[in-house]
Amino acid sequence: MPVPLNTPALIALTPGALALARRLQPALGHAMIHAAEGLDGDVVIGRVTSHVAALFEAGTPIIGICAAGILIRAVAPVLADKHREPPVVAIAEDGSAVVPLLGGHHGANALARQISAFLGIVPSITTASDVRFGAALDDLPPGWRLDRPEGAKPAMAALLAGEGLRVEVRQGDAEWLTTRLPVATDGGVRVVVTDEYVTDDGSLVLRPPTLALGVGCERGAPAEELIALVDATLTAAGLSAASVACVVSLDLKADELAVHQLAARLGVPARFFTAEALAAEKPRLKNPSEAVFKATGCWGVAEGAALAAAGSDGTLIVPKHKSTRATVAVARAARAIDGYNVGQARGSLTIVGIGPGQPAWRTPEVDAAIRHADHLVGYGLYLDLLGPLAAGKTRHESDLGAEEARARRALDLAAEGQAVALVCSGDAGIYALATLVFELLDQGGHADWRRVVVLVSPGVSAMQAAAARAGAPLGHDFCAISLSDLLTPWAAIETRLKAAAMGDFVVALYNPRSLRRTSQLVAARDILLEHRPVDTPVVLARNLGRADEAVEIINLGELDPARVDMLTLVMIGSSATRRVAGTNWIYTPRGYAKKRVATAGDAS
Repeated sequence: MPVPLNTPALIALTPGALALARRLQPALGHAMIHAAEGLDGDVVIGRVTSHVAALFEAGTPIIGICAAGILIRAVAPVLADKHREPPVVAIAEDGSAVVPLLGGHHGANALARQISAFLGIVPSITTASDVRFGAALDDLPPGWRLDRPEGAKPAMAALLAGEGLRVEVRQGDAEWLTTRLPVATDGGVRVVVTDEYVTDDGSLVLRPPTLALGVGCERGAPAEELIALVDATLTAAGLSAASVACVVSLDLKADELAVHQLAARLGVPARFFTAEALAAEKPRLKNPSEAVFKATGCWGVAEGAALAAAGSDGTLIVPKHKSTRATVAVARAARAIDGYNVGQARGSLTIVGIGPGQPAWRTPEVDAAIRHADHLVGYGLYLDLLGPLAAGKTRHESDLGAEEARARRALDLAAEGQAVALVCSGDAGIYALATLVFELLDQGGHADWRRVVVLVSPGVSAMQAAAARAGAPLGHDFCAISLSDLLTPWAAIETRLKAAAMGDFVVALYNPRSLRRTSQLVAARDILLEHRPVDTPVVLARNLGRADEAVEIINLGELDPARVDMLTLVMIGSSATRRVAGTNWIYTPRGYAKKRVATAGDAS
């Protein structure tokens, strides 16, 4: 599954703020630290105001460990719709104050309370309804919805003025509402809590998440058909789509696009049950089917999934309805359903490249994927390089040569419904494990692997990092060749080296040498020397991005395997690669000099 875009951002502009952000980060789930340049955060901030404004416009919850004025000035130009704004919270650098600035009823007040509880202080909440009652009609528990959000403000104003609240609970448990707000049987503010269609009589209508939507469909059924069936079924039954807590089905359907598009349209999670779990619902089904049992191992997909999600005291209120290629059923729970905690999610595997080593070279997408994951699979050194980013995750380590075991372990975990990150150094698709994962999928593997969402997040490759440290040696055509003959015959590697030498490519050599492989680098050097000068610049880049990083520029004729190990990337320039006079920079011209000459000739 894609990484959530609303991952909270902890803003740290000073070392003191960064220290507090690191303390708070584990308590805030998937929060990422956005730090000023020079600080070791997860995301580097350039210009503070534009960075914060962009986060706000993207709907990202903002937690700024800084002066409130900084946040206010940053978001002021982009303030538009108070009903859509994300939470913005300011925290004093010494942890003495927590102030929700915007989006109080969209999570800011809740965030402030959560952070304050962690810090052992009282939050500075100024929202009148929260101060008076500790609840509000537009600050709803997870899964609840309000039919007319614009009606909440005048209703709360009436309550604050002394009016009573008259609550009619038709379905669901509204204890959160009735125990905090001033309930009165003759109250002037009327609220109806129901999952059914109601005629608009001016009352506020709260939608409890009490409906479980069970669905089934043929392989490849169009989403439009399933969505139309659901819409028609809910309308005919007089039920509100706003009370649907989850879309549920058999785990064999976890990769059906139609199911996920339906869930996305309703704004609820898609969750899945095993055949065994659904088979246990047979006594409660209205339409058990022998044919379905033979095909799936359960007696009914839509009805069984709906009942399983609604719980043992749930009831089937809409038996199975069918279209040409889809089925739907609805069950009602006795209380609110936490849609994210029924059945299991579709598993996800994100293959991430963490770059050569330093946090600043990890992309925000990679960091977000790692934060989203519950399980990290990788070589121990690579997991160690994640530092605080790996805190709270379940680690699955294996030896350096156990690549296939890592890939299989990651796929197995994801097939169980887990969120998994398979961690590679450099870029996940360059001499790393993305290729192996897709190869295993292509070969068949386990059937349940195919139901996993597989994503690849790019990273900074070793050759990119080495080139950046040396200047711009990859400014013209280049190639990458691995000298390891453990998986590729030496004859094939030798052919590629000769072709690269004849083509005058800049060549990045991966896996140049190990304790047992010492002759390959010598052979590569000699092949390249046949086609370019001995003074061709060569970059030796070791431990890029780490504390003991070393980058050296030598001539091709000086290339000695004794100066290289498996942690070194060797980059050999083309015949055109040259040094900048008086410096340690090298670059490979692309031909702009000819363009300048031609332009000057045209001008004359």
